Amino acid sequence: MPHLTVGHLLRQLQNLDPNLPIRLAVNPDWPFAHYLGTDVLVRDGVAFIADDGQEDYLPPEVRTSLAWA
Repeated sequence: MPHLTVGHLLRQLQNLDPNLPIRLAVNPDWPFAHYLGTDVLVRDGVAFIADDGQEDYLPPEVRTSLAWA
């Protein structure tokens, strides 16, 4: 499975409402939504976005869509 690239992520996001909040779905065994940090750091050819804390459990429909349920 190829890893996500900046270009791939940009293509997936380009037609979305720019004011739409983004959350990161983490860990199918402990399914929570996490905030993303606002800084993007590039080190050794990799872009990093920090986790900025946990919001809440993932909605059941998100878990199902990710095949985590």
